[in-house]
Amino acid sequence: MKVYKIPEATVMRLSIYSRFLHQLLEDEVNTVASGDIASGVGVSSAQVRKDLAYFGEFGTRGVGYKVEELYGHLMKILGLDQNWNVIIIGAGKLGSALALYKGFEDRGFKVTSILDVDNKRIMKQIGDVTVESLDLLEERVREQGIKIGVVTVPAAAAQDVTDQLVAAGVKAILNFSPRVIKVPNDVILRNVDLSVNLEVLSFNLALQK
Repeated sequence: MKVYKIPEATVMRLSIYSRFLHQLLEDEVNTVASGDIASGVGVSSAQVRKDLAYFGEFGTRGVGYKVEELYGHLMKILGLDQNWNVIIIGAGKLGSALALYKGFEDRGFKVTSILDVDNKRIMKQIGDVTVESLDLLEERVREQGIKIGVVTVPAAAAQDVTDQLVAAGVKAILNFSPRVIKVPNDVILRNVDLSVNLEVLSFNLALQK
């Protein structure tokens, strides 16, 4: 499956569909139509069918989709049929909050290492994980088979930390620092800037005036 040819917006919607299907499973719903999924997540039924069509035919015309079967397909497509160890660089307020967020583990992402350079934070316990020195980065990545890194350090240190993650073998990075960082072509990068999202909200509010 050449996932890189799939629109990013589609991948994001697949994640939302999977959550909705999980809710249906909890409610013991066996089958669901594309229109029901659309209503549940706030898109059109045509969009649901188009998104799913990238990956094959899953439903039966006139019947709909088997919820458990479709959920299993989406989890596999999203790479959530396996567990992923995650390393967080930066044990400040944001890094600590992310480490304690149980929603990650529910979806198969387990924070196994938290590293920092501040001696006041090193050896601090955050949930089940003890904060360690950044000097242990390469060792922890190797030991724990880590492919995903989360950057929550100040902007000035973000690129340097990212370079160290890449050198250690991390192949996917979630960047929370307010700085544009660069990675090699074979490393996946996602930037999460909370202020940008707030600005999108303020833009839309301003249009309503």
